Amino acid sequence: MDASSEPIISVSGLRGVVGKSLTPEIALRYTAAFASTLGAGPIVITRDGRATGRMLAAAVTAGLNSVGRQVLFADVAATPTTGVLVQNSGAAGGVQISASHNPPEYNGLKLFSALGRVIPADAGERVIARYRSGAPQWVEHAQVGEANVVADPHAEHLARVLATVDVDQIRARKFRVLLDANHGAGSQLGARLLAELGCETTILGATPDGRFAHTPEPTAENLSGVLAEVVRSRADIGFCQDPDADRLALIDAGGRYLGEEYTLALCVDHVLRRSPGPIVTNCSTSRMTEDLAAKYGVPFYRSKVGEANVVDEMLARSAVLGGEGNGGAIDPRVVLVRDSFVGMALVLAAMAERGKSVAELAGELPAYAIHKSKVTLPAEKVAAGLDALQRHFTDAKSDRLDGLRLDWPGRWLLVRASNTEPIVRLVAEAPSEEIARELCQRAAGVLSPAV
Repeated sequence: MDASSEPIISVSGLRGVVGKSLTPEIALRYTAAFASTLGAGPIVITRDGRATGRMLAAAVTAGLNSVGRQVLFADVAATPTTGVLVQNSGAAGGVQISASHNPPEYNGLKLFSALGRVIPADAGERVIARYRSGAPQWVEHAQVGEANVVADPHAEHLARVLATVDVDQIRARKFRVLLDANHGAGSQLGARLLAELGCETTILGATPDGRFAHTPEPTAENLSGVLAEVVRSRADIGFCQDPDADRLALIDAGGRYLGEEYTLALCVDHVLRRSPGPIVTNCSTSRMTEDLAAKYGVPFYRSKVGEANVVDEMLARSAVLGGEGNGGAIDPRVVLVRDSFVGMALVLAAMAERGKSVAELAGELPAYAIHKSKVTLPAEKVAAGLDALQRHFTDAKSDRLDGLRLDWPGRWLLVRASNTEPIVRLVAEAPSEEIARELCQRAAGVLSPAV
């Protein structure tokens, strides 16, 4: 097969343009390869609502049945719900059909282990090796698997999230909430959760048909129209999900975009007030969480970028909460997956318990600004470029956990190579946008001579 016709494959799954780099044949072969690495038991299949999801679900189901696996088909469900379903059904693994925040022409496959988490790197490498090795081992007619539909895929996930908060306390506040599901998978459980929490809810994009009303990544630029809707509906808070509902951005009652970084920080603050314990984030997440860990006197740990890496570190450290700065809180009491529903419940719980607006809660957190940029740099020159940066910024504490991270009091810079392009990405955080931008510009100046 021509390599240019294949999707982008990582250790946790793949994504591509449907009909070009992602075809039913690729989906079938890839998931059959995944099944060959699993133990006994059924495999859960879900999708995020994209128009091509049903077609790919049929291909994935056929592939798994053709290698003798039973399928539990839950149709439209969020990525964290997939993890809960895998755990609750005793499945061998799961496949979420989603391209996350990519445009409508994309779709993808995310793989889950029997623990209900995104598969770790070593398991992902085994799947890739099986996929590359050739045709699957098809079974004869007597061994072909069957597919069964899950009647209510959301009930267990709902129960687990509700168990983490004081439901009566939240209900008493009768919050007005705007939920922007943007025609993704989040509306189905989102509506039920907010109803159980006694909220008066306005939902944008409630139908999970993949007809996104705006570019699906929940950034400030993409949510400009939603900001005004929060004010118009007189909501106390706006919650904005990506299509597979593992990310959550926040908007305050004044229509101000707080963003995704604040989601995790507010969740961490609420959890640590009640149950102090270790916290884990990846190395590109705002230092707000590190500052909160210091405030409450608990251990703080960083992982490499990537949900699976965060979960690995959470398990190793017995963390009470973890996540990534893209709005993905991971609560081990619910499931070891980034979870927008956990984010909604914990933020509402914090507002109810402390009698404060989300703007007031965010205002109590340390104020930082993040700036991101990129520099063209061929893969063979990345190592030398990182060495040059470390020599240049001699006053910084350096860390090679994932690329190069440079830390100073109150600011940091992370430089990582892209896995798919000849570039390095620069992320800086500082007390002001100007300082963060200057850090990126200085780093780019050091890297440019290496090109």
